[in-house]
Amino acid sequence: MSFDLIVKGGTLPDGTVADIAIQGDRIAAVEPGIAADAGEVIDASGKLVSTPFVDSHFHMDSTLSYGRPRVNASGTLLEGIALWGELKPIQTREEIVTRALDYCRQAIGKGILAIRSHVDVTDPDFKTVEALLEVRDLVKHVLDLQLVAFPQDGWYRAKGAEAQVIRALDAGVDVVGGIPHFERTMADGAASVRAACELAAERGLMVDLHCDESDDPMSRHVETLAAETTRLGLQGRVAGSHLTSMHSMDNYYVAKLIPLMAEAELAAIPNPLINITLQGRMESYPKRRGMTRVPELRAAGLTVAFGQDCVKDPWYPLGSGDMLDVAHMGLHVAQMTSPDQMRAAFGMVTETPAKILGLDYGLSKGARASLVVLDAPNPIEALRLRPARLSVISNGKVVAQTRPSETTLQAGL
Repeated sequence: MSFDLIVKGGTLPDGTVADIAIQGDRIAAVEPGIAADAGEVIDASGKLVSTPFVDSHFHMDSTLSYGRPRVNASGTLLEGIALWGELKPIQTREEIVTRALDYCRQAIGKGILAIRSHVDVTDPDFKTVEALLEVRDLVKHVLDLQLVAFPQDGWYRAKGAEAQVIRALDAGVDVVGGIPHFERTMADGAASVRAACELAAERGLMVDLHCDESDDPMSRHVETLAAETTRLGLQGRVAGSHLTSMHSMDNYYVAKLIPLMAEAELAAIPNPLINITLQGRMESYPKRRGMTRVPELRAAGLTVAFGQDCVKDPWYPLGSGDMLDVAHMGLHVAQMTSPDQMRAAFGMVTETPAKILGLDYGLSKGARASLVVLDAPNPIEALRLRPARLSVISNGKVVAQTRPSETTLQAGL
C-alpha cells in the first residue's frame, strides 16, 4: 500500500502517539507504526499534531488598515466604529482584496485554515462584500472563509441596512449577522434580533450576532436571541459573539439567563484580546475587563470558542494572526489554569470553533486531511510557548512550513 503523505510519530491532543496516513484530501489511517510507502513523509516525533486553528470571529474587510485615515486616539469601540465609517468611502475594492489576501497568507502560516469573517454590508457601494466574495473564491483551495452579512451601523439604524443584508445573502454570503446593542433603542435591538433569526430560518442559514458588546449590564439582547432561537427551532445554528455585558450583570439575572442560552444551544464566541482592550474604557478603578463568563458558560454545556476579532485595524493596533495568542490571553482572563481547562482553551481555537462553523475537521479516518504540526509536545506547552507551526497541511497538501528559531547562549551560561 502507498499513501500520498504520512505524518509519522506525532502526539495527538489527547496524548495518543500515532502515524497519520493521507490519501488525496482525506485521512486514510490513524494508527501507530504505519508500514507503507508515501510520496512524502513528515517526521513529527515528539511534536503535537492537531486539527487546524479556526478563527470563529474576525473582520477581514478592515484588517491591516491601521492608521488609515487616522489612528483611534481614544482606543474605544465607538471611535473605532466612527473611524471605520471614515475609511469605508475612501478605500477601494482592490485595496480590500489586497489586504485580505495578505492577512490570509499570514494566517495560513500560523496554522489557521478556517475563518468566519463578518463583512460590513452597510457600505452603499457594496465593495466590502464583493471584495471578500472574491477573496473567498481565491483562497478556497486552502482556507475555508465563511462570511457573515454584518450591518455594522445597525439593522434599522442605518438606512437600507436590512435590504443590504438580504442583498449580501443573495450574492452568496453564508451567515446572517446583526448588532442589536447599536440600534437606537432597546426595542429596535430586540426587533433586529427577531428579524435576523426569522431571515435565517426562512433561508436555512446560521446566525452570528455581535451581541451585547457593552459594559452596560442592561444590554440583554442575548436573552432575546435565545428566545428567538428556541421559538424558530434554530438550536445549534446560532452564535452570540462578544457577550461582554455579561461581565457586568448581577448573578441573579445570569442564573436565569445561562439556562435559557443552554436550552437554545447557543454558541458563545468571546474575543479575549479585543474584549479586554475595548471594554472598561470609561472607568477608573476598580476597572472591569470585559470578557464574558467563559467558565460558567462552559459549565452549563454551551459551546464556547475564542475568536481573534481584529488585526491592525481601527479597533486594535496589534495582532499577529496567531490563535495561540488568543487562547493564551483567554485562559488568563478567564482564569482557566487547571490542566483540563488549559487543554479546553486549546480546543477553543481548534476543534470547538470548527464545530460552530460546521466544518468536518478531525484526526480520524475519513476526516478531511487538514492538520498542523507544532513544535511543542502537547497542547499546554503549545499555549505556553506559542511555538512554530512546523508544517501546515490543507486538504492533503503541505501549504506552509516554518523552521523553529534557535538561540545560542554565550559566556558559559
